[in-house]
Amino acid sequence: MVNVTPINAVLEIHVETGLDDQGKPVVKTRSFRNLKTDAQDQDVMDVAKALAALQSYSLKAVRKTLEVELSEV
Repeated sequence: MVNVTPINAVLEIHVETGLDDQGKPVVKTRSFRNLKTDAQDQDVMDVAKALAALQSYSLKAVRKTLEVELSEV
């Protein structure tokens, strides 16, 4: 049996900052570390949208990455 312990969470906001020389979108990532590991997905999305509203670039994606530690029970 495996025990799963959340140890860290990161919120990533991906914004489109313009176009490159070939006309392809340039996407930059803004990372916010030390997110509460038990943060609800809807709450994370609401915060991401609020932070994106402060940006001058358009929001392309929101990611929540959860790092866990696995141990045997």
